[in-house]
Amino acid sequence: MVPRASLARTTRRVLAPQCSKRPGHCRTLASAKSSSYNYETGEANGIKFASRDLPGPTTQLALVARAGTRFQLYPGFAEGLEKFAFKSTYKRSSLRITREAELLGGELFAYHSRENLVIGAKFLREDLPYFTELLGEVVSKTKFTRHELHEEVIRVIKLGQKSILGNTGEMALNSAHAVAFHRGLGTALHPTSSVPITQYLHEGSLENFSRAAYAKPNFAIVANGAGHDELSKWVGEFFTDSPASPPKNLPPIETKPSKYYGGEERIAHDGGNNMIIAFPGSGAYTGGHYKPEIAVLSSLLGGQSYIKWSPGFSLLARATRAQTQAHVSTRNLSYSDAGLLTISMAGNAQHIREASEAIVEILKAISGGDIAKEDIQKAIANAKFRTLEAGQNIGTGLELTGAGLVQSGKASQLDGIAEAIEGVTEDKVKKAAGSLLEGKATVSSVGDLFVLPFAEEIGLHNREIALRDSKFQAPSSINNSHTSRLIAMSSTWKAAGLTYNRYLAVAARVVRRSLKEQPRLQAERRGEMDLRFAKWTNGKQGENKNLANANSSAMADGSHEQQQSS
Repeated sequence: MVPRASLARTTRRVLAPQCSKRPGHCRTLASAKSSSYNYETGEANGIKFASRDLPGPTTQLALVARAGTRFQLYPGFAEGLEKFAFKSTYKRSSLRITREAELLGGELFAYHSRENLVIGAKFLREDLPYFTELLGEVVSKTKFTRHELHEEVIRVIKLGQKSILGNTGEMALNSAHAVAFHRGLGTALHPTSSVPITQYLHEGSLENFSRAAYAKPNFAIVANGAGHDELSKWVGEFFTDSPASPPKNLPPIETKPSKYYGGEERIAHDGGNNMIIAFPGSGAYTGGHYKPEIAVLSSLLGGQSYIKWSPGFSLLARATRAQTQAHVSTRNLSYSDAGLLTISMAGNAQHIREASEAIVEILKAISGGDIAKEDIQKAIANAKFRTLEAGQNIGTGLELTGAGLVQSGKASQLDGIAEAIEGVTEDKVKKAAGSLLEGKATVSSVGDLFVLPFAEEIGLHNREIALRDSKFQAPSSINNSHTSRLIAMSSTWKAAGLTYNRYLAVAARVVRRSLKEQPRLQAERRGEMDLRFAKWTNGKQGENKNLANANSSAMADGSHEQQQSS
C-alpha cells in the first residue's frame, strides 16, 4: 500500500485562511467562461485522462469505460462487471481492499448507465497514488472467481430484479427506450426478472468481456481535485498492464449508430400509473449531435417547479395545475449519438390522461408561435443554468467528460455549451416543436390501461402498438393488423362473459379437435386430468367428482344459458 502523509498536515491546510486581509488577494468565484471548471486533458501510456484541479482537500477519481448496457455482449454483462468492481484481485482480497479504503477514510463506488460503466473513489487529496493503483488493479487484475459470482454478484442482481417489478417508473422508462431505439440504447438498464441471466453470466465470459471493456481505447480516467502532472504520473505508472486493444479472439464491442424508431407499448400493472411521451432529443455536446434548442424546449415544457411556493413558469406546470394528482416532468436524456426528450407523468390514471392531452396541445401551440417571448427567454436562462449546473457537478462531470474522451477524444467543456444555448432563437424552438409533432412519437404506459390513453386518443399517430402484461416480456412492437386482431379477439371473449382461463380452455379444445386423429389423441392424452374434488356442506363431505368433467359441464351449462338469454 502506498503510504499517506499524516492527517495533521491536511487539517492545517484545510484550516489555513484562504485569503489574506487585503481584498485584492481574495479568490473570486469562477464564471461560466472561466477555465476553473474546464478539464485539462492528456494521455499517459496510451490512456486518455482529464483533470480539473479544484481547490480543496479531497479528490474524486473515476474510470469511465464504454461498457454500459448498450455495449454489453450479452444480457447482464454490464451489471455483472459493475458488481465485480473492487472484488478480489491477484494482489489483494476484497476484504483487504475494503479495510484499506476504510483506514484511509475513502469511499468506493461503481455504477453503470446505458453507455458507460463508472468505477471510482472519493478520498483525501494526498491518497491519489493508492486509489489510482487500486483502479489499475480492478482493470487488469480482477480474479472473477466463481464463488463471488454466484454467492454475491448474481444474488445482488436478482434482488435488484425483484425491486424493478414494483417500480412502474423504471418499467416505463425502460419501455420508452426499447420502443424508441429497439436494441443498443433500447436495452433495459437492469435485466428484468424474465431475462435468463444465469444462462449468460459465467466467470469466464465476464472476464473476456472485461478484457474488451478495459482495453485502452475503451476507457478514460477523470479526476476532480488533482493536479494534471501528478495524475499523468500515476496513470502512466499503474495502468501498464491494460491491453492496448481488445483481444482479437473476442467479439468486438458493438458501436453501430443509434437509430430512432418510435411506437407505443402498454403494460398492465396494479402497482401505480406512469406514462412517458418521448421524441428524438439532443445528443451529448461532445458527440456532435448536440441540439441546444431541445434543451430550451425541455425547460419551456417543464412541468416541475424550481421555485418554492410557485407552480413555475413552464407551460406544462400552468396547463396541468388542475391535475393535482399527476406529477409531470420533462427531461432530455442525452447519449453519444442520440437523445430522447421525455415527458413523464406519474400518479392518478385519470389525471395522467388529462395531462397527456394538454401536452399535445401545448406542443402544437409552440410550433404555431402562440408562446410569449418572455417564456422563451425564461426557458433559455433556465436551460443554461441547468446545463451548467450539471457540468459543474463533480459526479455528473466525471461521466460526461470520460465518455467524451472515449467516444470523440474531447472533454465536456462548459464554455461551448453555454454559448450554444445563448444562441437559441424563438424560431429554432418553434421548428423543434414542429419537427417533434411531424415525426413519430414514443408512448409507453404502465398501470391501469383501462384509463390510460392510447397515443391516437391524445392526437399522436403511431402505427406500432405493443400490448403485454407486466409479468410477460413480449417484443416491444407488433404490427398494426396483428394488434387489431388481438383487440377484436379480446372483445369477443369478454363480451361472451368468459374468464380468460375459460377462454383459453375452450380455444385449446377447438384446436385439439381440428387435428388429425393420431395427433388429436396424443394432445388429448396430455390434457387428461385425474384430479378430484368434493364439496363440503354443513360439515359433511359431498360426492367426489372429477375436476376435468366438472369443468366441462360448467362450460356447457354456461354456454347453454348464454344462448337462452340471447
